[in-house]
Amino acid sequence: MNCFRLDGLDDATALELLGDMIRIRVFEERCAELYADAKIRGFLHLYIGEEAVAAGVMSALTPDDNVLATYREHGHALLRGVPAESIMAEMFGKATGCSGGRGGSMHLFDAERRFYGGNAIVGGHLPLAVGLALADKMVGRTGVTACFFGEGAMAEGEFHEALNMAALWNLPVLFCCENNRYAMGTSLESSESQVDLAIKAAAYSMPAWAVDGMDPLEVARAARHATGMITAGSGPVFVEFQTYRFRAHSMFDPDLYRSTEEVDQWKQRDPIPALAEWLVEHGRADDIEIAARWEAARSETDRAAAAAEAGPLEPLEGLTDHVTAPARTPDRIGAGR
Repeated sequence: MNCFRLDGLDDATALELLGDMIRIRVFEERCAELYADAKIRGFLHLYIGEEAVAAGVMSALTPDDNVLATYREHGHALLRGVPAESIMAEMFGKATGCSGGRGGSMHLFDAERRFYGGNAIVGGHLPLAVGLALADKMVGRTGVTACFFGEGAMAEGEFHEALNMAALWNLPVLFCCENNRYAMGTSLESSESQVDLAIKAAAYSMPAWAVDGMDPLEVARAARHATGMITAGSGPVFVEFQTYRFRAHSMFDPDLYRSTEEVDQWKQRDPIPALAEWLVEHGRADDIEIAARWEAARSETDRAAAAAEAGPLEPLEGLTDHVTAPARTPDRIGAGR
């Protein structure tokens, strides 16, 4: 089990982190059930096991910060403030979804909350993070751009280009590597000659270190330290969060590349029951408070599922919206000149 330390955090923050992890876990487990019932279709990548990373990092961000994530982003969107009803409706492909039902599980998006995906291309959003940070710097906006990605993205060219430009231009980017040890079905040792990922990132002249991604308190401390450095003008920071997904890569994945014994060993470090037990044992929360968090999460998810079920599909006449440009008329031609 994890050995937790508050160190700079308080009881209320620890309980809030537990509640955030519970919200993600309940939402994700319901998504798995709905997928089995064919309510959610297409690809579905679950975050079960990795909740401590999203909970800890998102707790350190402000509404003015930008957030980009991978296709395993439901929990990040939820904690960013995207309504559960909007997320679930998107999973159902309904018009009331945050992306109008056009993106599905992998492409959640909410510009109002500065949540810029949900990006399905491995590593493809790292240059977008650099661009957002550059834009903020050019117009004098303060804030951090937090970019979540898996360790598999570090084998992509975009990773190297993004870190190089972020460091070269001293941009306010927090690179959050969610190292769950398997890029789809490929182990870290099979894909990277240098498995110390912080060393790899540090080669681009930026602060880089690794933390226990199964410990939400350590994640929160690391994220607060990193965002503090960035807002103070340090430029980009890289943090490797060493975590593990309990489910397969996606609902289509037979999960034949790792043993059940390995998965079971990691489940012994499940951050949700571990933190709950620690809080109770140390008198920082009681069973009633924790049970209330579970009940609130279930109620939130129930409402989201019911709203998604009842939500409308996009009308046929709107199918070409955002796909083709409006027809050009003579009075519009050259209007921008």
